[in-house]
Amino acid sequence: MNPAPKRRRPSAEPPPKGLLSVLVGNTPAARGELAGLLSRHHPEAITLSVSVQADATGPYPVVQRLTATGSSSAGHMAHVSSGATGDPSVILRQDLIALRRARKDVHIVLTLPQEVDVLPFLLDLWRSRIGADSLDDHYDSAPVLAAIDPAVLLRDVTDVRRTRRLWGDSGWSEPLTAAEAAVRQIEAVDTLVLAARDDSPARGGAVTLVRHLNTRAHVTTLRQPPTNSEALAGRRSPVLVREVWAGSLEPVTLLPSAPNTHPAVSSLVWRARRPLHPARLAEALGDVMLGVLRSRGHLWFANRPDSVVQWRSAGPHLDVREADRWLEESDTQAWKAASAQRRTLADWLWDDYYGERRNEIRFTGPGIDAERITRALDGALATDAELSLGPAAWSGWADPLFSRTEPDR
Repeated sequence: MNPAPKRRRPSAEPPPKGLLSVLVGNTPAARGELAGLLSRHHPEAITLSVSVQADATGPYPVVQRLTATGSSSAGHMAHVSSGATGDPSVILRQDLIALRRARKDVHIVLTLPQEVDVLPFLLDLWRSRIGADSLDDHYDSAPVLAAIDPAVLLRDVTDVRRTRRLWGDSGWSEPLTAAEAAVRQIEAVDTLVLAARDDSPARGGAVTLVRHLNTRAHVTTLRQPPTNSEALAGRRSPVLVREVWAGSLEPVTLLPSAPNTHPAVSSLVWRARRPLHPARLAEALGDVMLGVLRSRGHLWFANRPDSVVQWRSAGPHLDVREADRWLEESDTQAWKAASAQRRTLADWLWDDYYGERRNEIRFTGPGIDAERITRALDGALATDAELSLGPAAWSGWADPLFSRTEPDR
């Protein structure tokens, strides 16, 4: 007689992961309003508010955290930490893992201050470290949210007099203009919520501007909150989200196409395959930058054939610098180190003669003159006669842009 088959026990399902929302904003008041909106939609969520202040005695900042629960932070304060000096990503990772161990299905709203460079910081926060728990094991990622005061945004995007340092990937950034800091925050997020009355004079211009600065973001107002919960707290794979973040920070990336032209704000994407003559580009800057509020992209100069030249402007300030090296077909290590997005892009756009090398800049501003900008940039490209001279001749070309930006050695 055959024994009865043993019944298999159902495999235990893994405990649900927590959910990590990230909230930033261009003013504390706007950030607080959006935090209140999230609390009303998700009263079970825990808000972890953070401040990051430079410490004059050392390289690491002082990190203060406030933990609150319920729909009203003022009435449900749970804990205010003592200030800790150290790497904010390490401190916050420990806090987040401790909160999740205390409650498996926890939803955390991590509210970051303006002193943080959003994407580099989040990549560092989620990065796995040897001998330490990974956030991947504890949390799924929710959309990154920004609360924007329209009047402050329209002021900041042209402000190149004030400078700020932001904490990013385990260190303070070099000084950035207020304009650069403002547009970086807009470009980093998934959902933009404007904290303004519907009849605010700044609201219409700000809505148009942010739609051009970040074409993929869901844009709404606090008076008309997202009806789709995915825009506020949809679950996403941390691995896939990090790939998107890393790709957007690559010096070589595919810039989004311009949205529909608007009378107040318009955008242009300029692309070209052959190299630029640096002196003619410098001469053309007056025509190129007139009316530009934001531009970013990558170039290759004939006299720097191995270097990816990063182009970035906010307001009237332009920054041009060597940021990376072009991928070469035989450089296996460089291909492995590049993001998945850049490798895919290089495969798609590879040229038998130029390889990965190409120029691409995206311009945004009020009344962009696409014809004038295109004509000026096309005129700065190396001609057939100049290309025929070869790299030995190109290396001797004057390079006025870099003589202005490179420090004395």
